[in-house]
Amino acid sequence: MLRYEGIRYISDKQMVVLDIGSAYTKFGYAGEATPRGIIRTEVKCPESKEIRRIFNYIDIDDLYQLLVEFLHLLFFRHVAISPKDVRIVVLESLLTPTQFRETLAKVLFRHFEVGSLMLLPTHLATISTLGTDTVLVLDVGYQEATLIPVYEGVPILKAWQALPLAACAVHECIKKDLTDSIPNLRIPEKTVEDIKVRTCFVTTLERSAKLGTDDAPSPPPAVKYPGLKTIEIPGYVRERAFEVLWERDNDNLSISTMILDAIVKCPVDTRRQLAENILLIGGTTMAKGFASRLKSELNTLLKSDLYSDKLKIQTFKFHKAPSKPNYTAWLGGAIFGIADLPARCLTKENYLKSNRVPDWVCLLDNQKDDTSNCGI
Repeated sequence: MLRYEGIRYISDKQMVVLDIGSAYTKFGYAGEATPRGIIRTEVKCPESKEIRRIFNYIDIDDLYQLLVEFLHLLFFRHVAISPKDVRIVVLESLLTPTQFRETLAKVLFRHFEVGSLMLLPTHLATISTLGTDTVLVLDVGYQEATLIPVYEGVPILKAWQALPLAACAVHECIKKDLTDSIPNLRIPEKTVEDIKVRTCFVTTLERSAKLGTDDAPSPPPAVKYPGLKTIEIPGYVRERAFEVLWERDNDNLSISTMILDAIVKCPVDTRRQLAENILLIGGTTMAKGFASRLKSELNTLLKSDLYSDKLKIQTFKFHKAPSKPNYTAWLGGAIFGIADLPARCLTKENYLKSNRVPDWVCLLDNQKDDTSNCGI
C-alpha cells in the first residue's frame, strides 16, 4: 500500500485511466508507463451471489447495478482512491453501445460524483504510443476483432471492419476439441483460457494448409495440464486452437481479409502508408506466432484473384508498441491524460445540466453556433 500513499494527496492533479474491456479491465494513473493492475471485468452479484460479466447485462437497470458494484470494487480495493471529484479517462471502442456509455457516465457522475470524464476512442488513443499519426489499428480482444484505419490522426470510418473472431471463438474451439477427445469433460472458462495461453500456439500457413488432409504433418507432442485433475492436451488441439481466426466464413471473411478490405475502402494515396504501419493490439494478438501467420496470410491473399487487381501493395510492415499488446490502448489513454485537454472533458456540472453525454454522431452536438446578426 505504500506505493499508493502519494497518490492520495495529489489526486486533484492525477487522472485515473480505465480501459474496460469485455474480459479484462486495465486501470492506473495518467503519466505512468504501465497500468497499476489488470482485473477481470466481472463482479459478484449481491442478490444471486454469482460471478457475472459486466457486458452480459439484461437491461439498463441491471447494467447500472453491475457497474456500481464493479466500479466500487475497482476504486476502493484496487485503485485505492476516493472517486469523488477525481478526473477519469475511459477508453472505449467506437462500436460501444450508446446505452453502455450513457449508463457508465450516469454511474460515475451521479453515484460516485467524479469531477470530470474524458471518453477516448481506443483506436485513436493507441496511435499516441507511436511516433506516427498514420496507423492501421487491429484490435483482437475477447468478443470481437475491430479494425479502423487512422490517417494523419483522423479515423477513416467508412473503412472500419469488425468480426466475431477473437478469444471467445478460440475458447469454443478448444472446448469442442477437448470434449471430442475426452468425453464428459467439463472445463470452466478460466481453465480453458489458461490452457490456451500456456499450451496453444498459432501454426504456420504451410502446416495449416495440410491439416485434415492425407498429407497432414505429424502433430506436436501432447502436454499435461495440471490441476485438480490432470488433463492431457493433445497436440492437434494445441495447433488447431487459433485456426478459427483464419478460416473464411460464408462471406469469405477472416482476420486477414479484414485488413485488405479496409485498405481497399481507403483512398488510393493512403493505402501504401497504412499497409506499412499496421499495429496489433488486444490480448489475442499476443499468441505465439500470431503476427508471423498474419503476415503470411496477407502476402498469400495479395496474389489471389480477389485482391491482385485491387491492390498493388508489395509489403506489409508492423509496428512494435512500447508496451504489451493487451494494454497498449491503456498506455495511449495514459499519455492523453497528462495533456491538458479541457475541451474533451465532460465536467460534472455540465453533465448534471444536460443529463447526457455528447456524442459525435448526434446532430445536437455538431451544430455550429451562429451568433452573427442577420441583416434584413
